Amino acid sequence: MGTTAETSRTALLRRGFALEYATLVWNVAGIVALTVAATSARSVALAGFAPDSLIEIGASTVVIWELACTGEARQQRALQMIGGAFAALALYLRVQSTWVLAVSFHPHHSPLGIAWTAVTAAVMFSLAWGKARTGAALDNPALKTEGQITFIDGLLATAVPAGLVLNAAIGWWWSDPLAGYVLVY
Repeated sequence: MGTTAETSRTALLRRGFALEYATLVWNVAGIVALTVAATSARSVALAGFAPDSLIEIGASTVVIWELACTGEARQQRALQMIGGAFAALALYLRVQSTWVLAVSFHPHHSPLGIAWTAVTAAVMFSLAWGKARTGAALDNPALKTEGQITFIDGLLATAVPAGLVLNAAIGWWWSDPLAGYVLVY
């Protein structure tokens, strides 16, 4: 029979896997919703959030891979992969937002985009809290770091609907690409 520490660690690992799988499911659904919303509204912020969802899927997959067989080298590789993915997203958003501002492209309104990203913010903040707590209990830097990235996704999901609402309510078309810049930082 296993010790209490082994039982506790097993339960924490299960929770870590469950949090990552929940993140995967939410982000896969998000890609579909965001693609529809971004296409119909022609919104750079929504279009930028879809690749962010892809990156979060990649980061969650990396953490699942790392949790399956922890080790120092595997943890370091997981952290590098997560960091590289977000650097690529930042570059894409910077270029896309600059292009939209330069050509004065005006996005349409997107009730679906506003609703989806607002709900996503709440979901991401909840998942981030669970990952931070579980990662700390497991002393797992990959899970803790990915929890921070999920928290940033929550912040991003807050910035995007703000830009969309400003565009819809008072016609500030430039708030959409500015929300894209917020995603960068």
